[in-house]
Amino acid sequence: MTPDPLDALRAVCEELKFAPLPELLGSAELRRRPFGDVQCHSVTSLSGDGWLPVLFDKLQTEHGPGHRLPAATNFLRVTLREPIFLVASSLYLTGRAPLLTPDTLRLPWDTVRARFGTPIVVDARTVVLADDPASEHPDTVVAFDEDEQLRLTAQALFATLEPLIEALHAHSRAGKRTLWGWVLDTLHFYMLNPARYLGRDAEEAWGLATRLGDALIAAGAITRKRPRLFPFAPKHPRGTWAVRGTCCFDYKGDPEHGYCTTCPLKCDSERQEDLSEWLRDPALAP
Repeated sequence: MTPDPLDALRAVCEELKFAPLPELLGSAELRRRPFGDVQCHSVTSLSGDGWLPVLFDKLQTEHGPGHRLPAATNFLRVTLREPIFLVASSLYLTGRAPLLTPDTLRLPWDTVRARFGTPIVVDARTVVLADDPASEHPDTVVAFDEDEQLRLTAQALFATLEPLIEALHAHSRAGKRTLWGWVLDTLHFYMLNPARYLGRDAEEAWGLATRLGDALIAAGAITRKRPRLFPFAPKHPRGTWAVRGTCCFDYKGDPEHGYCTTCPLKCDSERQEDLSEWLRDPALAP
């Protein structure tokens, strides 16, 4: 029997310090789960049935931040971090890419705690290349080559995220270039982070992320500026980090915290100092 195509990702993620995977369930498992006080929204219902404004306002009221811009990027963080990690890390680490859809990406809302739980991907299908051992699995789609694999992955990602981003833009008034910029930055970081931790070639990982980012823009995503690599200690195996192309505006919600280390608004000399300190004391690193 051909193994589940995502088993390889589960295995390699056990080696990582940071691996925020969503839950991967079959539809039968989802139906059997007792959700109790949890509403399990699909992207379709969240964006199309008027739930996003209600849950956005509730999340912001209960947990902040008060400013609408960091509240918008925080909404993306708590709903899309795991799905983006799933797609980006799987493609980089295993050469296989899960195909998301607005109906199979589920976002559980805890009505008691007023927050989102770990996202769920139901009945995941995966796009692979013809020489992949999982190509005979019934849950795979076989791409002709790497370019087609990237195109199919990006088109599925765009079709899944665009309804949510459009609804978030309409309600929060945050610009779509800012919201898609957060997605593109996160996609790049979620290939770079595993590469750094596993001691792999950071530029190679960044190159694949750039290609997927190009395909996502071709599918319809928009942004002002792409992220860039930042080699702060080139001779060290973990001496390459990156700078986001789009600010997440966390500093507006928490002025005392200031700019994030990867923020495009932060001075590179200060960034260099912070990152070098991480190498001297790894406990300080995120």
